[in-house]
Amino acid sequence: MSKLSRRKFLGQMVGAAAAASLARGAAASPATPRKRNVLFFMSDDMRVELGCYASMFDAQTPNLDALAKSGVRFDRNYCQFPLCNPSRASLMTSRRPTITGVLGNRVNFRDLHPDWVSLPQLFKDNGYVTARAGKIFHGGLDDSMAWTVGGGVLEGSGGAGGHTLVLPRGATPPMPDYDLPPMPLDVQQAPNSDRIVVLDGRGEGHPDYNTVGTAIQYLRQYKDQPFFIGCGFVKPHSPPCAPQSMLDLYDVSKINLTPDFAPWPVVPPGIPSAAIRKLNADLFIGRGATEAEAKEVIRGYIASISWTDWNLGHVLAELDRLGLRDNTIIVFVADHGYQLGEKGKWSKAGSLFEMGTRVPLLMVAPGAKGNGQACLRTVESLDIYPTLVELCGLPKPAGLEGVSLAPLLNDPSSKWERPAYSVWSEDGRTLHGVAVRTAQWRYAEFGPAGKNGAMLFDPVKDPLEMKNLADDPAHKSVCAELSALTRQYAASLDANSA
Repeated sequence: MSKLSRRKFLGQMVGAAAAASLARGAAASPATPRKRNVLFFMSDDMRVELGCYASMFDAQTPNLDALAKSGVRFDRNYCQFPLCNPSRASLMTSRRPTITGVLGNRVNFRDLHPDWVSLPQLFKDNGYVTARAGKIFHGGLDDSMAWTVGGGVLEGSGGAGGHTLVLPRGATPPMPDYDLPPMPLDVQQAPNSDRIVVLDGRGEGHPDYNTVGTAIQYLRQYKDQPFFIGCGFVKPHSPPCAPQSMLDLYDVSKINLTPDFAPWPVVPPGIPSAAIRKLNADLFIGRGATEAEAKEVIRGYIASISWTDWNLGHVLAELDRLGLRDNTIIVFVADHGYQLGEKGKWSKAGSLFEMGTRVPLLMVAPGAKGNGQACLRTVESLDIYPTLVELCGLPKPAGLEGVSLAPLLNDPSSKWERPAYSVWSEDGRTLHGVAVRTAQWRYAEFGPAGKNGAMLFDPVKDPLEMKNLADDPAHKSVCAELSALTRQYAASLDANSA
């Protein structure tokens, strides 16, 4: 696709959404105030790789970019665990993973805490229609108490139809000569997942395409009553899937690999060995990646993000066509981040680095004074729950650990001094590492009392996390302060298990 054609294609996408937005302006206002609706979008395995976040690969995401301009873009939002189920359980209950006890993909928070009220369940209990389209909770672990309609078995994450793009395989480097730890049972291994599935047409038949149709159906069906609609996309989860039109947006020859790219997971000098899992869990499993293969997979990943943006745009266009935008809070968030070859890592599992834990968060609250601005305060995904509670005037359940972001929606630069935490567990029972992000630093500690090492990074001066400052005497006091925070956080797991 030529540059001119690409611009025309993207312009049509944005234009359609803009036209629908203008049309909604003519919609009549309800005679009496209504409860605010919530349209809750989630994406799977999506790192901060959107146009509005200055994508390092120039990802084309016009609909999400427009959504960011209409609301508040949180530039420093962190997930609580770089794996699907623990992250989603934390977000949907506003409890840290050390409190939920969900440290793997096979445990349902509902089995451990039958009396807890999940986010959509709270809306359901307060007179809302709660409808699920796609993936909100993890896999087959959906919360049966959460939904009025749409609960149950979830769609898969793989391809549907289309054909597999054969990668330009070169000589594969040998695996490193060290002992490989066993892969945790709850981390899915999908052989040959480093393939790219080119979907037929516009992606008809793929679960995400069907999710769009279901979400639109719900909007039409429940437009006259308060609703909480969860619209969850499984992309860009491996394998990368996208129609050819999305792949055509990107020239693989112009994709630049990260400076710390390696053929397989590698521990750079100065980085604790415990910080890098010896095997990838999603892409390039059990083998190294050539530069040519890496660029093709990155192209597939960002094309998959563009397709997610395209799908989301259709749901937003229907929201506007129905005249619901002015009374609907819109949230977009991903469950966790992802590494695309940084330090040879091609997955999220085990990553307590920036790319594994930082995730996009866009929130649009009608009438909020901060709409159209970016927020540089450090926040957590578990803050979303109490934020929606406050914005919608619902009773706040006891035990929520997140804090409402409503003050930041009205003034993104207001005082805010809360750190963000992320943890990882290899066995689903104990903590392998704890990371904390403050306004100035990123710190992670591995093993009990940090016996397996630590790493300290300056996110402003070293955004790619190339130089570990943890052993620098000049930062001894900083490390001591942050170490105390991580150990206090880790202690909550033992206290909760007692």
